[in-house]
Amino acid sequence: MMALSENGKLPPPQHVAIIMDGNGRWAKNRGLPRTAGHKAGGETFRRIANYCRTIGVKYLTVYAFSTENWKRSQEEVSGIMTLLERYLTEALRDMEKNRVCFHFFGDLSRLSPKLRKLCEDTQSRSSEFHEVQVNFCLNYGGRDELVRAARAFAADVAAGKRSPDSLSEDEFANYLDSAGVPDPELVIRPSGEMRTSNFLPWQTAYSEFVFMNVLWPDFRPEDLDAAIEEYHRRNRRFGGA
Repeated sequence: MMALSENGKLPPPQHVAIIMDGNGRWAKNRGLPRTAGHKAGGETFRRIANYCRTIGVKYLTVYAFSTENWKRSQEEVSGIMTLLERYLTEALRDMEKNRVCFHFFGDLSRLSPKLRKLCEDTQSRSSEFHEVQVNFCLNYGGRDELVRAARAFAADVAAGKRSPDSLSEDEFANYLDSAGVPDPELVIRPSGEMRTSNFLPWQTAYSEFVFMNVLWPDFRPEDLDAAIEEYHRRNRRFGGA
C-alpha cells in the first residue's frame, strides 16, 4: 500500500512537467476563437501551479510556446504573447505574496523587447524565493536547446576554456537551459495526443509519461492527482533489473 502524505494524498514527485495541450480544440468545440482557449488555458495554469505548491511540488515545468508555434496565425501568436505579458505583469505585482521563483527555458531573443524584459525582470526579482520554482518553456524546442548547448560548449573549447575529451553528460547538462534543475520524474500531456513534441528530450530520458484524454483548459487538480497515482504505480528501475 502506498503511503499518503500529511494532506491525505500520495506524495508528488519533486519535479512535474506538463505539456499544456488542447487549448485550440477546447475553443473550437465551443465555437470560440482559439485565443479564448489560450485564455482559459492560462487560468488552468494558474490554478494548477497554485495546487502544485499546495501539495509540495518543488519544480513545475510547463510548455508555454514552442519554436514551432510561430507557424500559427499572426492573430493567435499575438494573442498568446499578450496573455504572457499580462501574466508576467501580474506575477511581478504579486511576487512578494506568492513567493514563486520563475525561470525561462528557450531562446528568448525572438520575443518582443517588452516581453523579453518582463521575463528577465521576473526571473531576476524572484530568484530569492526557493519554496517552488516554475519553469516556462517559451520559444522552446528540445532540439534547438541541444544545438544551442553544443554551440556554447564548442565556443568554450575554441576559447580554451574546455577540452573536448573532458565532456561528460553532467558537464553537458550545465550548458542546457535547465542547468541546476533536477530532471522531471513525471511528464503529463493532456489532450489525448501521445507524443512528446520536442519537449525536454535530454531531461526526460528517464521520466514517466502520463497521457490523459482531457483538454488542458478542462484539466483539474483531480487530474493531477490521478497522474501522480499512476506515477506511483510505475516501477522505476533506471535500466536496472
